[in-house]
Amino acid sequence: MGREIQSQRNIVKTKIAVVFVAVLLASLMVSSASAQIMPALVVNCNVGQSLNGILSKLNKQLATTIVVQGTCTEYVLINGFEGLTLKGAPGAALRQPSTNPTNGLAIQVLSILASRSVTIDGLAIHSGSALAGIGIGQNSMDIRLRNLILDGTGVFGLIVAEESQVSLARVTARDPGFASVGVFDVSDVHVESSLFESTTGSGFHEGLSIGSGHVTIQSSTIRNMQVAVEANKSGMIDIQSFNTYYPISTPNDVIIENPAGTNSQGVKLGGGAQLNVGDTKLRITNAGQPWGGNSAAVWVSDGSTLSDGGGNLVVSGSQGQGVFVSNNSHASLSGSNITGSNHGGLVVANLSTISVGPGNTLTLVGGNAIDVFCDSKSVVTGAANFAGVPTINCSNLLPGDTEPLP
Repeated sequence: MGREIQSQRNIVKTKIAVVFVAVLLASLMVSSASAQIMPALVVNCNVGQSLNGILSKLNKQLATTIVVQGTCTEYVLINGFEGLTLKGAPGAALRQPSTNPTNGLAIQVLSILASRSVTIDGLAIHSGSALAGIGIGQNSMDIRLRNLILDGTGVFGLIVAEESQVSLARVTARDPGFASVGVFDVSDVHVESSLFESTTGSGFHEGLSIGSGHVTIQSSTIRNMQVAVEANKSGMIDIQSFNTYYPISTPNDVIIENPAGTNSQGVKLGGGAQLNVGDTKLRITNAGQPWGGNSAAVWVSDGSTLSDGGGNLVVSGSQGQGVFVSNNSHASLSGSNITGSNHGGLVVANLSTISVGPGNTLTLVGGNAIDVFCDSKSVVTGAANFAGVPTINCSNLLPGDTEPLP
């Protein structure tokens, strides 16, 4: 009898446990469904509402979508949020106020600090004297900028710093005070389907300014910048396809173009920087200036490196040099195309090297004022891999990778 009673008790306990689990699962499902269908909050700045006002009342760890209407004239701070989305209604904008902020932070119209999984979509951001239209820092991760227009005279359209991770898709940055995008402090940025431009080509501007940061870019255009891309302090640029936010129709080239004719360098590498041209074409047209010198489509200097192993570097019609390598630097080319420069096509000087390797197609260096030039202290290898009959002024030109080895 005792065993039967104990058995019945065990059955009852099991049924209670099953019911408890079922109720718990149902509760979690309801909670999850409630979170998914939670309506977006709406802020209409045209009727006096404030984006900062609603941000100050939110649970920073609860995924929230805010729809922004009208023009918000305020410095907006997103600090410590996770899963936040700001979605601009048609015509929505964020504008820098006429007075400086009082919170002691650097002046950025929109600041994102110490945050994760934040999306900013569909806004126009207008800066005046600010350091940046958008500033992202303090190890912010998975910050997604989508369908934005950044303009005004702020120093940067966007600045990313302090080991932050950001992706840009369909972002247009026009006429910055200095650079459209700055990437610093070991930060990482992915760029796709974007446009960085100076509408007049006057003054001095950069498209991408990279210092100890990393940028991967595809399907984008940089136009009329005096330096389209500058990297130093071991900064790195990868011209490379990647999993995209928006479908991209081929080709997904990166284009540096200079119709205004005021460019000095298409890509400028210094301080141990690297440019890696991967599976995506980098097309540079009308770069440099007629006076030559270090004015070039690609300038590699001070211990820096250019690598084009897939033949995807295409330089045409440079007003100065095509590829200029100097000051203990190196370029590796395989199947590249360097044509129509008013000065040198490949120019190497001051203890530097250019290696031309075999590839699916030979490296074409032709139609330049002088196709290949090296000074007495520099070397060009792989002459057997040149297409055509380039004009050469280089006493240290080797047919293979090295001088004959023992």
